Amino acid sequence: MTLRIDHLSKQFVKGGRELVTSLSDINFEVGDSEFICLLGPSGCGKTTLLRIIAGLDHPTSGCVLMDGMTVDRPNPKLGMIFQDYSLYPWRTVNENIAFGLELQGVKKTGIQPVVEKYLALAGLSGFGNSYPYELSGGMRQRVAVVRALAVEPSVLLMDEPFGALDAQTRNKLQLDLIDIWVKTRKTIIFVTHSVDEAVFLADRIVVLSPRPGHIREIVTIEEDRPRDRTSVDFAKVRRFVLDLINQ
Repeated sequence: MTLRIDHLSKQFVKGGRELVTSLSDINFEVGDSEFICLLGPSGCGKTTLLRIIAGLDHPTSGCVLMDGMTVDRPNPKLGMIFQDYSLYPWRTVNENIAFGLELQGVKKTGIQPVVEKYLALAGLSGFGNSYPYELSGGMRQRVAVVRALAVEPSVLLMDEPFGALDAQTRNKLQLDLIDIWVKTRKTIIFVTHSVDEAVFLADRIVVLSPRPGHIREIVTIEEDRPRDRTSVDFAKVRRFVLDLINQ
């Protein structure tokens, strides 16, 4: 799988007359099994870019190409996870994970083994009959991740999924996500405003400038996983990325 963002720009009209450029000439490629973080200051267009990649929004110019085909609408090969989990409160954990499979027409006999597989992957075995309100915020987010993975997308798109969580839960979910990524080798594009989170998770960080968002630099992280946030190497990369953000 290859994903290419090709000379992508986005403009919108504000207040009925003012033309605002949100993204300007974005160019980068994502390889198979890569973990990419989109990082930049608030308002730089990170979420807009992710939504365009997902086919939920459209660029003013340029395009998104997946294996050479233009992405201009939602695609089952592109799984999206939002910050607010978007779980169905009237469905159990099992039923939430099964939802996408049901839409694909998978028979009930084929759904349960997949649900059990992803429950185990998320460390949620035994919680299949629970409802979202009975789970912690971190557990709900893990359900959202494996619900998206259950339909076997080629790319997982994540829009600040841990942003509303406390620091301890957030750090634990970052470790859980890396564990899931290592086991599934899915390509992930992850939006964050946290430099620490980006350096901890990513193979490469696409650093965006303030609006109009353009790529300031793409930073490759060479440090092996699991990464030590207290190490000298981690601190050097974090300082370098932070300096890019603050330019």
